[in-house]
Amino acid sequence: MHGMNVVDLSGTAADVVPAGATAETVTEVQHYTDDLFRFRMTRPASFRFRSGEFVMIGLMVGEKPIYRAYSIASPSWDEELEFFSIKVPDGPLTEHLAKISVGDKVLMKKKPTGTLVNDALITGKRLYMFSTGTGFAPFASLIRDPETYDKFDEVIVTHSCRFKAELAYSIDTVAAAKEDPLIGELAAERLRLFTSTTREPSDRMGRITTLIESGELFEALGLPPLDPETDRGMICGSMAMLKDTKALLEARGLTEGANNKPAEFVIERAFVG
Repeated sequence: MHGMNVVDLSGTAADVVPAGATAETVTEVQHYTDDLFRFRMTRPASFRFRSGEFVMIGLMVGEKPIYRAYSIASPSWDEELEFFSIKVPDGPLTEHLAKISVGDKVLMKKKPTGTLVNDALITGKRLYMFSTGTGFAPFASLIRDPETYDKFDEVIVTHSCRFKAELAYSIDTVAAAKEDPLIGELAAERLRLFTSTTREPSDRMGRITTLIESGELFEALGLPPLDPETDRGMICGSMAMLKDTKALLEARGLTEGANNKPAEFVIERAFVG
């Protein structure tokens, strides 16, 4: 049923750990839809990262490791690592990753990186995190990091998906952040989630780019249009969404930043999904 190259997840990765990687144990798996799931796994004691960064994770498939870049969805203080993944039926990695269960091993390279970090933005009043699909993952990390609330008075996360069920992870994560012992009080006051669907009818429909352009996003939030003096942005989603959202922000006077040159908005270029 699984085809010829199915991998014995319980043993292979643990027995053969490629150089520069560790084999971590899956501690929790939750499937949201036929296309989306999240999982948690152990975190090496020496592993350090900044909230919003991504890392290469993988599995041994046959005799060789297959890796893909995944944003870490847990905050930098979490004792475990969390990931939010799409399932691609013939995906070299995800068709196997989608079958993992508690106790299985996942490979992880030891060097995190990425541009969706607080350091890459100059301080402002309001932070917008624009995401589609599994692009919400780095924001799941950042909205649970105290530094985000040190830097911004308001944090607005937008999450657009085709169907309502695909929004469950962002809705659950934002609700959990508001109850969190570490940042719950700050999140309850400052964190807002704006969701929309693009295919299934819902209370709020439309691509995030359309909702920015029409002004509907700001009207619904009761906020003024984007202003480079006060507003900052982070963008994570499909390539087309990145390009279109970047153009909208630039048209409103915001400048793209980087780790070595902080500015008004940043994009996760390694992300596709």
